[in-house]
Amino acid sequence: MLNIVLYQPEIPHNTGAIARTCAMLEAKLHLIRPFGFQLLDRRMKRASMDYLDDAILVEHASWTAFEESLSESARVYVLSGWASENYTHIQYQKDDYLVFGRESDGVPQEILEKYKTLRIPMPGGEKSPREDHRFHSLNLSVSVGIAAYEAARQISQNWGE
Repeated sequence: MLNIVLYQPEIPHNTGAIARTCAMLEAKLHLIRPFGFQLLDRRMKRASMDYLDDAILVEHASWTAFEESLSESARVYVLSGWASENYTHIQYQKDDYLVFGRESDGVPQEILEKYKTLRIPMPGGEKSPREDHRFHSLNLSVSVGIAAYEAARQISQNWGE
C-alpha cells in the first residue's frame, strides 16, 4: 500500500481532497501533528465528500513519532521545490512513503537533508528572474495527486484495467 504523508497540514480542504485521492488509490494517509485545523473540520469533510469513510487515516503526534513507526527498510521520499531530481526518475514500490510539507513553507531543512528529495517540474516556475513570484508552487492537493498517481501507476500491475 502506498503511503502519503502530510507534514503538519494547514488547510483543511487540501487535506480533505488528499484523503479523497488516497481513498481512490487505496493509499494510506499519514497526518503529522500539529495541524492548522481540527481533524474532521467541516471544510475537510466537504472536500473529501463521501470518500472520508473509505480513507485510511493515521495520525502521528509528531515527526519523531512518525519516524519511530517506520520499519528499517522503509523508503521515504520528500517532495520539495528545492529538490533537483524529478519524481518520475524513481522506481516506486509498494509501501513507499511520499512526504509533502506544509502549504506555507514545506518541510524543515533537517528532513530534506535526511531523506531523498524529489521535485515535480514546473516549467512556468523556471522563469528567471522570478520577480513576481507567481509561479513558485502548485497547490498541495494537486502535487499529491500528480506524484501519488505516478507511484500507483508504477506499483499497480493492472493499471487502468
